[in-house]
Amino acid sequence: MANKKNTEVPINGLYDEDGKLFGEDAPEIDLREGGGESEGEAEVSLSQDELEALCRESVCPGCDVHKEAETVRLRALADAENVKKRLLREAEDLKKYAGESVLADLLPVLDNLDLALAHTGNLDDACKNFVIGVEMTRKLFLDAVKGHGLEAVQAERGVGFDPEVHEAVGTVEEGGLDNNAIAQVVQGGYVLKGRLLRPAKVMVNKT
Repeated sequence: MANKKNTEVPINGLYDEDGKLFGEDAPEIDLREGGGESEGEAEVSLSQDELEALCRESVCPGCDVHKEAETVRLRALADAENVKKRLLREAEDLKKYAGESVLADLLPVLDNLDLALAHTGNLDDACKNFVIGVEMTRKLFLDAVKGHGLEAVQAERGVGFDPEVHEAVGTVEEGGLDNNAIAQVVQGGYVLKGRLLRPAKVMVNKT
């Protein structure tokens, strides 16, 4: 009996007329992880620094966004450097003038010693030892504060008036002195490491 041609309909559409599975001749698909990659391809892994460098290279250096970002970055760096310098300068000044308030409180002691010595012209011989003691005390006191950077402002009779370190509290007219010269020192002035702590109060000659 002749073979009857198979005309059966494939079950659920899984077989063709020759009884083969549909796609039986198709190449086998590798479903394993990474199996779909072509030969020669490999997974790329970049570090954070490499990614940032790649992003920078991808941004056009001539575009406005890049220029603005670069300007902001440079301005931020400049501001940070200025703040750093200011803080260092303030720290140095704080260290340099740490004793300023203490030395300022000691100036009245020098004023009283100067005042005591200014009224010793008519004392008798019995008081000379007392005057010598006051002078030695004043000298020791000045030597002590000089070690901390305190020095007296040059203010003597006949010295030219300097508004940077002298304060005029009045004027006099004396023919033997030059115009604008110091005629009298009312109160001594002092500087601390180059900074004026207190100006010298003087009477100025005006002719």
